[in-house]
Amino acid sequence: MKFTATREALLQPLQTIIGVVDRRQTLPILGNALITVNQEQLSVLGTDLEVELIGRLALTQPSDAGQITVPARKLYDICRSTPENTLMQCTVENQRFIVKAGRSRFALQTLPALDFPNIEESPSEHRFKIPQKELRYLLEQTHFAIAQQDVRYYLNGLLFEIKEQQIRCVATDGHRMSLCSMMLPKPLGFHQVIVPRKGVAELLRLLQTSEDEVEVILAQHHLRVIAKDFTFTSKLIDGKYPDYNKVLPKASDKKVILDRDELKQALARVTILSNEKFRGVSLQWQENALLLQSHNTEHEEAEEKLEVTYLNKAVQMGFNANYLLDVLNCMAAGDIELAIAEAETSLLIQPIMSAQASSLFVIMPVLL
Repeated sequence: MKFTATREALLQPLQTIIGVVDRRQTLPILGNALITVNQEQLSVLGTDLEVELIGRLALTQPSDAGQITVPARKLYDICRSTPENTLMQCTVENQRFIVKAGRSRFALQTLPALDFPNIEESPSEHRFKIPQKELRYLLEQTHFAIAQQDVRYYLNGLLFEIKEQQIRCVATDGHRMSLCSMMLPKPLGFHQVIVPRKGVAELLRLLQTSEDEVEVILAQHHLRVIAKDFTFTSKLIDGKYPDYNKVLPKASDKKVILDRDELKQALARVTILSNEKFRGVSLQWQENALLLQSHNTEHEEAEEKLEVTYLNKAVQMGFNANYLLDVLNCMAAGDIELAIAEAETSLLIQPIMSAQASSLFVIMPVLL
């Protein structure tokens, strides 16, 4: 195997896969990347047996086909430390991967390509194309509500649902829930998969805010996203996600509309004097006002009043300020609606206008 590429070109596919390279190296080969040279293309594959990433690079100089696995992080660090625009000549000699870059020469140990593990293929059930920025938006609006190490293992992932002509992502940790829906060009029946938290984080890292389309493949045991310069594959969580439609609260007429930035800034100020452990903030719906209050164990307190249009009965509820800020941080600037659910069991937040998608956020109250 032999190929030549600039430092920047080779660094790109390495950056794509480096997030899943096993630092602990439970299996030595999981610390390696599989490099494949085929005609005029180079691909670099990395996996931790749960998520598999492939970065691709078009070769512009003559190359010799072949496959080998090399220590991914060492090669990545070599590329990063090499001066910009350096031409990197890579060959395999006596089972060692040789990199010549300017006056530098590196020889890395290799392992056989045949020993490299791949995520097992399963028949694809649904496939469709979607612009990168739309898929990224779906994940950005929902991923923060995924549970962390919950005994209800199915909550430790993101529900990816296809329902006829609609695609929806749902996440909940039992204290809050986020939903985001978009329309697809054509109906695709019904299918649900649960993508693990790590897979969602890696996919978010790869997706760009561009109109370039990616192909999404939903299979029995994995989700695959294919773009021009990368292929992402994640195993799925084997379980049944709870029927979120049954627990979606209905909004009452106790609602206010206000500017997202105004609420976010007020909340950030009030949170300064909240309890550092519980981060509790009180929201009071009053006549034409929304009152934000916080206090801590040192008997310090903060208060801020926002002008809103509200003529219903007064209501007071406590919430985790971090949960509120997570929602506000993922929403675009503009007006948002805060509505108290029927029976005053939760808070519903949604943007008034969103050209991209339909989003809804539910936050459960806390005792202050």
